[in-house]
Amino acid sequence: MSENIKDNAHLDLEELAQRRAEVYLSEQFKKLITEAEKVVEYVEPDELDLIDLNILLLDVREPEEFASGYLRKEMHLTIPRGKLEFVAIKKIFEQYGHDVEIVTYCFKGPRGLLAGEQLKKMGFTNVKCLKGGLVNWFDSGRTLKSYFGDIALANKKGQQGC
Repeated sequence: MSENIKDNAHLDLEELAQRRAEVYLSEQFKKLITEAEKVVEYVEPDELDLIDLNILLLDVREPEEFASGYLRKEMHLTIPRGKLEFVAIKKIFEQYGHDVEIVTYCFKGPRGLLAGEQLKKMGFTNVKCLKGGLVNWFDSGRTLKSYFGDIALANKKGQQGC
């Protein structure tokens, strides 16, 4: 019986440690986001002009996420967030310069925001982030491009599904 109590106590301690780690990481992540928001301006979906080919759209999602859709083909790069520092100078600076207008985006927003902050640290001067990422883009009634055509949400909030 005492062995069973010991085992459960150990699991309880592990669970407590995990919860504390999640809270700590969550708080640290919030700090990172707050710091990035001080240097990177947000752009709302209705402010982003996809026709303006002077704006470089930078998708920082992973390749498998990109396959689900993108904002446009022209003036669009996909550099996963984990590879940004290694690829940005070659792909962006050498081709477009350090003052090209860049709008970063991801699925929900944080990776795009942190990528924007990193680009600023790397010397890019005109960087913004799509606020709320593609989730906000869809919520505002907009579509994505894909290999099959335009993609929209099939069941928007407040609408009945089939």
